[in-house]
Amino acid sequence: MKKLLIITYYWIPSGGAGVQRWVKFVKYLREYGWEPIVYTPENPEYPSTDFSFQKDIPEDITILKTPIWEPYNIYRNLLGKKGQTINAGFINENKKSGWKDKLSVAIRGNFLIPDPRKFWINPSVKFLRKYLADNKVDAVVSTGPPHSMHLIAAGLKKQMPSLPWIADFRDPWTNIDFYKELQLTKLADCQHHRLEKKVIQSCDALVVVSNSMQEEFKALNPSEIVVIPNGYDEADVVTSEVKTDEKFSISHIGTMNAARNPLVLWKALSYMITHNPAFKKDLVIQLIGKVDFTVTEAIRQSGLQDNLIYIDYLPHAEAIQKQQASQLLLLMINQSANAKGILTGKFFEYLASGRPILGVGPSDGDAAAILNQCEAGKMVDFEDEINARKYLEEFYQLYQENKLKNGKKAVEQYSRKHLTEKLANLLNQLTDHA
Repeated sequence: MKKLLIITYYWIPSGGAGVQRWVKFVKYLREYGWEPIVYTPENPEYPSTDFSFQKDIPEDITILKTPIWEPYNIYRNLLGKKGQTINAGFINENKKSGWKDKLSVAIRGNFLIPDPRKFWINPSVKFLRKYLADNKVDAVVSTGPPHSMHLIAAGLKKQMPSLPWIADFRDPWTNIDFYKELQLTKLADCQHHRLEKKVIQSCDALVVVSNSMQEEFKALNPSEIVVIPNGYDEADVVTSEVKTDEKFSISHIGTMNAARNPLVLWKALSYMITHNPAFKKDLVIQLIGKVDFTVTEAIRQSGLQDNLIYIDYLPHAEAIQKQQASQLLLLMINQSANAKGILTGKFFEYLASGRPILGVGPSDGDAAAILNQCEAGKMVDFEDEINARKYLEEFYQLYQENKLKNGKKAVEQYSRKHLTEKLANLLNQLTDHA
């Protein structure tokens, strides 16, 4: 069996979306002739923890860990947040950002390049070079963000040029939604772009999660670029019948930062509760996961606070059950330059849930195309309040008639097992020609 070294920051017991993609690849890789070896930090800074993914990992898998130093205690001392966890994606749950927050962001963007995990790069290259001298592997994968993981792999590639390397981009680098919020100097911006180009042109194959990301990265001339989207694990789908909520529950499961704040939806819902007392009585807005202050404030200003249920975090298995019990699932696409190419892991679990989806994002983006292909729901543009109301009224009518459901057409192509086979085929292609 061939061996694959996987360099990842997020690993069990990390909660959130960042960990799921490679936990699921690791779960199925052996079935396609690849033995995974995971390299991850010994003492990482996770925004949440979730031990439920432990069941997916083979008991005898090799997990390599070394200590990491991250500057988050300095950040906490600066902001007076001792003992608090650090949220991903610039989530601010309690208040508007002050000057200290802005200063910390500027420091992060201009001095911690590409990210606060940069201090783990050189020690990791040294450790892995020594490990690989005694333990042969057939290929290496780095997955980011954080993109420091790619720089570790690039360091190994420089010392071991014949070792095939796949750089897996779960999200963009310089085109990610919060890149402009980093308050970069021209010099820092150039450095980010230079490192991004170095990774993309040094790896033997670049893997991205959407067709739009593929088109974006083609401009940087990678040797090879392959789309392997996120997906859903059939084993996570509840097989017993889940009773749907009695109320007209509209649920978003996952992080909702300021860039995902669906103002058009709150406006449409505000209009509907004002003009339809029955709808106001039936409506439940359920947000499960970290939510930015701007989101809760927009809900309050729209007069929807009495319809809101907020749950800070749920283990993955419980979140799946909430998905399948909800009447309608919300898919929020970041309002950013890369919006057309955003395909989150949560989206594919939504597809497999059997519940209809209402998305807010580009109607000509990758997510909209898949929604149409799978007959799973509707996508409304960021400022299209007319269609937002129209679709909500259609969904509500079907709810009243007890006919609200998801077509679930052609979703099998996005199963984690099928996607792992696609990854294994790429690995075989690279190693057969190495």
